[in-house]
Amino acid sequence: MEKASKIFVAGHNGLVGSALVKNLIQKGYTNIVTRTRQELDLTNTSDVTTFFAAEKPDYVFLAAAKVGGIIANNTYRADFIYENLMIQNNIIHQSYINGVKKLLFLGSTCIYPKNCPQPMKEEYLLTDELEYTNEPYAIAKIAGIKMCESYNIQYKTNFISVMPTNLYGPNDNFDLEKSHVLPALLRKVHLAKLLSENNIEALLLDLKVNTLDEANLLLNQYKIAKDKVEIWGSGAPMREFLWSEDMADACVFIMENRDFKDCYSNPDTIKNTHINIGTGIDISIKDLAYLIKEIVGYDGDFVFNTEKPDGTLKKLTDCGKLNNLGWKHKIDLAEGIKKMYLWYLDK
Repeated sequence: MEKASKIFVAGHNGLVGSALVKNLIQKGYTNIVTRTRQELDLTNTSDVTTFFAAEKPDYVFLAAAKVGGIIANNTYRADFIYENLMIQNNIIHQSYINGVKKLLFLGSTCIYPKNCPQPMKEEYLLTDELEYTNEPYAIAKIAGIKMCESYNIQYKTNFISVMPTNLYGPNDNFDLEKSHVLPALLRKVHLAKLLSENNIEALLLDLKVNTLDEANLLLNQYKIAKDKVEIWGSGAPMREFLWSEDMADACVFIMENRDFKDCYSNPDTIKNTHINIGTGIDISIKDLAYLIKEIVGYDGDFVFNTEKPDGTLKKLTDCGKLNNLGWKHKIDLAEGIKKMYLWYLDK
């Protein structure tokens, strides 16, 4: 990419997109194109067609997606598969039609089978059944990988797919119902700390309510008390977490230095061309909770509700392919959570 190349970052306001824009600016790129959801509905084929015809971007980062935690994925199954498929189909196809030089499609490691061997290698894709709770989202992302592969094979495009592990960082979603496990835990522990300190003003401000009675309704709903916080599941599942700005650095590195031809070894059977992005290090949900507790400075304890689902017990990525391409993560989990908590307090 040239510093003046026109680069479209789809989904620039989210956790992933905002980190990408920040990284590109830091590296000196000066022609970054963005659109809010109000300005451009990426699920609308006509609108996306018009946008690409007018803007003619040179490079595209496809970071726009409908995302959420286990509750949201299992509740809004139709929304997750429909919206993600539409966004991908529109952007990938219009990138081909309008001669985009290179596209980076971002998915998720939830594409791998529920009982996938650990750590998860790219070659394990489509070898067994998926985790039921996020199956619609995973199928959409697998379709995106196959769409990029297929366009590259048939039309000689240069579209690359990357599958980041669980991400966290600035501009994360802290919604107590719809967010992923790390930001949800961080906010729950923070709210419990405010409650234990009797910091009612900050508590009301965080929950965006006017009275303590309103706050207590929400706190009771999500099982947050001054001396204990409920966590869904046993706490045993192991999860891997990557600082979002590390992820962005990996993505920009790939766009600057690698092409689709670098993503496979067998030219006769081109498949599993996606690239895992992660740390290769995991932690149990229980240990994560206690790490967050230490960083936030909360004195209470946790109650693990074993009547709630655990999800997949272990999800660890094999990052050998990415490491061999020349990139490795920099921020460890404790440092990242500290940075994220400071960001949260500031916002």
